[in-house]
Amino acid sequence: MPESAIVAEGLTKRYGSLTAVDHVTMNIPEGRVFGLLGPNGAGKTTIIKLLTGLTDLTEGEATVAGFDVRRQPMQVKMRIGWVAAEVILDDDFTAWENLWLQAKLQRLPEWKPRAEALLDYFDLGARRRDKVKTFSTGMRKKLEIALALLHRPAVIFMDEPTIGLDPNTRRMLWQLITGVNREYGVTVLLTTHYIEEADALCDDISIIDQGRFVASGTPSELKGRVKAEFIEIETSAPVEDARLAALPGVSEVRSVGRSRSLRVTSAEEVLPRLLAAIPADQIRRINVEKPTLESVFMDVTGHRIEEDAGGAHDFRKFYMNVRRARQ
Repeated sequence: MPESAIVAEGLTKRYGSLTAVDHVTMNIPEGRVFGLLGPNGAGKTTIIKLLTGLTDLTEGEATVAGFDVRRQPMQVKMRIGWVAAEVILDDDFTAWENLWLQAKLQRLPEWKPRAEALLDYFDLGARRRDKVKTFSTGMRKKLEIALALLHRPAVIFMDEPTIGLDPNTRRMLWQLITGVNREYGVTVLLTTHYIEEADALCDDISIIDQGRFVASGTPSELKGRVKAEFIEIETSAPVEDARLAALPGVSEVRSVGRSRSLRVTSAEEVLPRLLAAIPADQIRRINVEKPTLESVFMDVTGHRIEEDAGGAHDFRKFYMNVRRARQ
């Protein structure tokens, strides 16, 4: 049975009257890709800061790679890597110079063979002497991961690594993450608000909302807990919830923005009744969802994850604008 890469018990962080992380417990085996799935502001980044020793715990205990984050923070930092949402590369340095700087910061004596191997693994060997400002977004992400792997970490934290990326680059990064996990045996803790990303990448997922874990398990286990289907309907005229709830087969009605989400035993059985109850010219949109991570999130929180995810910042554009302002 694999050892635990990350263990946390009652992990809590308060900022005055605000509880950002509320008594979180987790046990992540070595070599897994573990996902924290939740909207912006749910506490995902705060958990990473607690586990990496960047902020103090208010309550609870945690170990990373076998070391206590409160009592042995330097031992933890020596064994972890971090791929952040924001840019961590120096655009005016070459790929090799960025690796050199990383090696100096971490005081790595024999880093060159490792750096060369990483550049080759990420297909960057031919561009090692080129300045990073000439790199594509995908190449920059490859180099960022190479920097995180340079000191042979046991655990890599990836905090919203695909924010602001186009779909093709995002899927390329998915392949990189699974490849790094498999090739180097490193444990990955990934935070995301993208449902599809968590489903595609993660061996285990904890859904977090308002600082609390509200559901945990493998993607299949989480989907299996929803013993229902969902019909979402938007109408041009108001429809009373009680009228929808009275339809046979409807067990619950929830407001989802301007729409109503009906929890039903069988969409095939309920749809004809629903269409008979509401005039066709009043129906703007109707959608049927089988159990997915999205429906799991809705089931345990009462809202959709993207309702809060729209304000996600594109840190790359922010840092690019800062650099331009300084030139």
